[in-house]
Amino acid sequence: MPHSRPAAPSRLVLPALDALAGPVLLVDGAGQVATLTPALEAKLGGTLRAGTPLAEVLVPHGGAERLDALLTGDRESPARLHVGGRGHAVRVRAVALTEGGRVLGHALLVSVDSARDAAGQAELFHGVWTQDAELKRIFRIVEKVARTESSVLVRGESGTGKELIARALHTLSPRSKGPFRAINCAALPPNLLESELFGHVRGAFTGAVRDSPGHFRLADRGSLFLDEVAEMPLDLQAKMLRVLETRTVIPVGGREPVPVDVRIIAATHRALRREVEAGRFRADLMYRLRVVPLFLPTLRERPGDILPLARRFLDELHQRGSRRVERFSPGARRLLEGHPWPGNVRELRNVMEYAYVIGEGPVVREADLPPEFSEQKRGGGSPDVPGGPDASLDPERVRAALARTGGNRSEAARLLGISRVTLWRRLRELDPNGAR
Repeated sequence: MPHSRPAAPSRLVLPALDALAGPVLLVDGAGQVATLTPALEAKLGGTLRAGTPLAEVLVPHGGAERLDALLTGDRESPARLHVGGRGHAVRVRAVALTEGGRVLGHALLVSVDSARDAAGQAELFHGVWTQDAELKRIFRIVEKVARTESSVLVRGESGTGKELIARALHTLSPRSKGPFRAINCAALPPNLLESELFGHVRGAFTGAVRDSPGHFRLADRGSLFLDEVAEMPLDLQAKMLRVLETRTVIPVGGREPVPVDVRIIAATHRALRREVEAGRFRADLMYRLRVVPLFLPTLRERPGDILPLARRFLDELHQRGSRRVERFSPGARRLLEGHPWPGNVRELRNVMEYAYVIGEGPVVREADLPPEFSEQKRGGGSPDVPGGPDASLDPERVRAALARTGGNRSEAARLLGISRVTLWRRLRELDPNGAR
């Protein structure tokens, strides 16, 4: 059988650059474009003609006169790269290519800065950053609904920003000068949840040594955020409905109703209509809470946000630490973009903190990512997440995290990149009698 001819060294150079450094623009000693690696062409959606003066296509932040400073500097700098009639916001670091002390040209390591690309596409809305069109559409709905008194139900997986949206609804509303109170209905047993919501009088139960106003009265003239409202037990749902209808609360152990003026913002990761069909949630209460439903997209439904958000988190970490991360290796980029992100933005933030602490130097590499990313690579791809935010949390991962933290659920949830409530839900599914 005849042997195939080995590839010429020159044909291996660009793929090798892609593999080792990611997107690269090569510039000759005369300051002209020599070539682009395939990764950069794919990112830019086009190429540059060899011989094009670099000054015609690359404009550093601060003006064209700073091009020499960019080429002689040793740090990443923002710039704009013009390809095919379109300007791309990029970050560039120049590496001089020398031979015998003579500069032959430069390799420009380029990362497309999606957070700044296409001038103004990205938006930071009350703590929620995105360039996703659907999420920005939700921002506009929030701005409209905030001006009303309508009840809002925010639906979304753990880590998608439900409480941030609730706070935005309050901040943009006429009630903004009043209090904002938040309570997680899944984090408390039913008897304690009732007391936390409606308050109690002294002597109402063992340990009630003084009167307590409860969240409804503390949120008077403001907004009350009921997170994971689908976890509220049925008997408490009936009392909640009465509060919404009469606009009064009766503290546990009390007799006299107390007037309250509160706007309700509720949130859940479940479909309330299905909960009603299953007999776990009251239809009349659902209609009271679900006047305006908002559906927050998951991070895996916003793939264009993954790397820009990761860079934002790394920049925040740099403000508190000494390491400066400038880019992701091609392998790390592929793993991050292919991960299912069951914990959404919260998980991404935790993964970046892990990578920042574990890694060294200006590049985040595959080995800097948490162990589950290595397992994902060995498994040949990303697991599907058909069952929602907890589906990819297999029992072994949960048990390993608990063992590693000595049973500390808050720390285990942090390791898994999920909220403590999501971990509690998963434990309840695995062992209904042992989760509490």
